[in-house]
Amino acid sequence: MSLEPALSQSDPLPTSVFLAIFSAVFLPMFLAAVDQTLLATATPAIVEDLGGLRQASWITIGYMLAMAASVPIYGWLGDNFGRAKILMIAIVIFALGSIVSASAGTMNHMIAGRILQGMGGGGLMSLSQSLIGELVPIRQRARFQGYFAAMFTLASVGGPVIGGIVVHAYSWHWLFWANIPLAMLAVWRLNGLHKRSVKPVRQGKFDLVGVVLFPTIITALLYWLSVAGQEFAWLSATSLGFAVFVVFGILGLLLWERRLASPFLPLDLLAKKAVYMPLLTAALFAACLFAMIFFLPIYLQVGLHTNPAKTGLLLLPMTFGIVTGSTIAGRLLSKDVAPKWLPTFGMGLAFIGLLLISFVPPNANVIGGLGVLVGIGLGTVMPSVQLVVQSVSGKARLSQITAMVSLCRSMGAAIGTALFSVLLYSLLPLTGSELGIAAIKTLPTEVVHHAFQYGFMAAAGVALCAAIVGFLSPATALKDHDSETAH
Repeated sequence: MSLEPALSQSDPLPTSVFLAIFSAVFLPMFLAAVDQTLLATATPAIVEDLGGLRQASWITIGYMLAMAASVPIYGWLGDNFGRAKILMIAIVIFALGSIVSASAGTMNHMIAGRILQGMGGGGLMSLSQSLIGELVPIRQRARFQGYFAAMFTLASVGGPVIGGIVVHAYSWHWLFWANIPLAMLAVWRLNGLHKRSVKPVRQGKFDLVGVVLFPTIITALLYWLSVAGQEFAWLSATSLGFAVFVVFGILGLLLWERRLASPFLPLDLLAKKAVYMPLLTAALFAACLFAMIFFLPIYLQVGLHTNPAKTGLLLLPMTFGIVTGSTIAGRLLSKDVAPKWLPTFGMGLAFIGLLLISFVPPNANVIGGLGVLVGIGLGTVMPSVQLVVQSVSGKARLSQITAMVSLCRSMGAAIGTALFSVLLYSLLPLTGSELGIAAIKTLPTEVVHHAFQYGFMAAAGVALCAAIVGFLSPATALKDHDSETAH
């Protein structure tokens, strides 16, 4: 359907237009989000069929690394060659990766498919949101961002549930084959928006060095954070080598990018306080979110001895809270509420919730119920952060800056999960060869509870830092900048 005439800030968004845009960009983002956690419960079945237990972690790590490394590349391509067009290419790459994974006969074959999926998933995640920024005025966009934040959380938390059901009822192969018709539907819907998508306004010289060097550094950084302490010790020569490469790589990249008129990284935008402060908030938010997603279920099952079914139920309050917080944030932003106060209040509320979890007696029902406070707080962050940085950047570089938000979220999740793991396992009396769920189950309940108490206390500290960063962020008014203003 046609989306003309152009939407204005004051005109209400017609339901038919809302559904046309939402249906076109919802599927790509859902596919990328759900595939981050979809195989959590399916991995044992995959290992049973394909073997390769030692390589099994790369089913997830390979996808996440490829997605994080490719996100900024898609941002640059989307701004220079058209966001809808590049998003359709990303969907095709994701679908090809799904076919490779579904037909895998060995673990290496599976990992190759997952890496290819991740290379497409990076575009699905960032370009879906930047396309919204291109087609919808800033204040009406708040409605979309609230829904997308809620959908992202539901997909991330619900991925393991969906994976478990499909594997139990059918086969793990269908987790990948199901992506093909969904990808075809997404391309068909996007084709309707392609003509509406604005023509690129900035064409610069292709920054080959930046395009190659940046994802290489990000991959090395995230790999180091993901496997250090497991594949090699944190203070080993290998770990030091990764650290040196990342530090000198970043310095070299910054020196190179500053020389270019049209750099791969939007350094002029990243230097603005109205941009880098919200990006820091997004990273801290992701550290708290993924600490809850990955470690709260472990605490409930290992420390408080809940069964998997009850554990899933106890995660529902947090999920409900995030959906509620995201929806409320979207509505408040559309009614002229200053965006800086939403993450300030939200992460403050998450701080209170996490602090209570760390201090209350070890009662599964109470801890699960407190998840609603944490969820409401976390749910307020992404809609406001996304809108602020998109407003400041202008439409000419929407994809680049939206990609930076996705990248900061991925890095925050990786860094937060790694540091949380280091703290948690350092508090448990286990040797390096004993680390694992089975070994933790052999420890006294009091020891496990004590370790997780300090872990959630640390997560509360991260949430407090995010609230402070939100408070110190400049009060940015939401408005649509043209490309000249953005520069």
